[in-house]
Amino acid sequence: MTISVFDLFSVGIGPSSSHTVGPMRAASRFVAELVATDVLGSVVDIRVDLYGSLAATGAGHGTPTAILLGLEGYAPEETTSDVLDKRVAMMTSTGRVAVAAQLAPTSSPTVVLAVDDLVMHPATILPFHPNALTIKASDRTGVELLTRTYYSVGGGFVVTEEQAQARGEQTTESNRGEFSCAAELLDLCHRDNCSMSDVMGRIEGQTHTREEVRERLLHIRDVMVACEQRGISRSGTLPGTLGVRRRARSWYERLDAEDPDRRPEFAEDWVNLVALAINEENASGGRVVTAPTNGAAGIVPAVLHYAVHYTAAGRADPDDTAIRFLLAAGAIGSLYKERASISGAEVGCQGEVGSAASMAAAGLAEILGGTPEQVENAAEIAMEHSLGLTCDPIGGLVQIPCIERNAISAGKAINAARMALRGDGAHRVSLDQVIETMRITGADMSTKYKETSTGGLAVSVPVNYVEC
Repeated sequence: MTISVFDLFSVGIGPSSSHTVGPMRAASRFVAELVATDVLGSVVDIRVDLYGSLAATGAGHGTPTAILLGLEGYAPEETTSDVLDKRVAMMTSTGRVAVAAQLAPTSSPTVVLAVDDLVMHPATILPFHPNALTIKASDRTGVELLTRTYYSVGGGFVVTEEQAQARGEQTTESNRGEFSCAAELLDLCHRDNCSMSDVMGRIEGQTHTREEVRERLLHIRDVMVACEQRGISRSGTLPGTLGVRRRARSWYERLDAEDPDRRPEFAEDWVNLVALAINEENASGGRVVTAPTNGAAGIVPAVLHYAVHYTAAGRADPDDTAIRFLLAAGAIGSLYKERASISGAEVGCQGEVGSAASMAAAGLAEILGGTPEQVENAAEIAMEHSLGLTCDPIGGLVQIPCIERNAISAGKAINAARMALRGDGAHRVSLDQVIETMRITGADMSTKYKETSTGGLAVSVPVNYVEC
């Protein structure tokens, strides 16, 4: 199945697509069902059970807050940072949640949620996925009105227990079958003598007009740039116990003074800055684009910045460059989502940062004039050298090593694209083979290295003393 680029690149809030955006969507869907089944007015109690990785690192990833917002009916795509801050402050001060207030304001019950209404089960892993939550609504006599189990499977995608049992991970109606592996994608390029972005654009054209596709992709680009600008404008420290200093603003001031004319020799510095700014904003719970996840949100925008500002195509037509870049990157992202995983809790950081680097490398290779084979090679190189990458956030926060890792991986993506274009597209290891290797590696990886903060840097570095 081919995942729509608009599902892979969706607007949400930080710091995690799996732990923040997904649970928020699950809670919002739950209350929407309460409204649809006409039982909302009878709700007096709600209990949420979090399992596995959602419980282990949920606090540091903002999961409880996201669920509370979702229970009020907020959707991550439409929630601004200002609204988020206001509602969280109100719920914190009152201890009350206006259930489904955004969906049915006249019949919304106000429910008191105590601390023990959000129950953590970090040692319990449900069969389908490490990121699971069960939400239960009851009436005043204790009778269950609705109970649902959801899985947050990466990138903000959510499936129900029933969908999981059927292995029908179809989260939107825009999932359409066009290509299911890189070999089929290349065949389509050859059959129609076109690029990967052309193939993906044609698929999006099945449900959207050409102008709609263009407008939506440019909106995604604009949200990425706005996130970068917010990250650059803010100083101080990031939320949480680590006391990590924001660096993007000071970096920008120095770079702008050193390179007012944006000379090519400073390109890598600007790429690093974009990735840093976006991931600092994500870490603070700001508005970002999942690309394909929040933990890896800075890579695609940073490499897109390079494509727009430091290539001939980008300078000639920045809008067309952004559209082609995102379509080609989306085609590759669809393969990772369908054939392996983009969830750090399932396969480690190789599924998040590795997938994003692979997507970004493909997008840049196409903008640089690569053939479909060279684009596929660029994607393969970026992932081949991300295999085995663990997810071990210190303190359960999406800060260390996540922020710097985005900048490093953006550089890796650019290097992969340039290496691929030095060749003729022929290579020994195919993208399909490296995606399958990533999936197997993730399955073999110890759970402590998969977004549980029980291994790696998370246990090697004292939380109360962090140098960077």
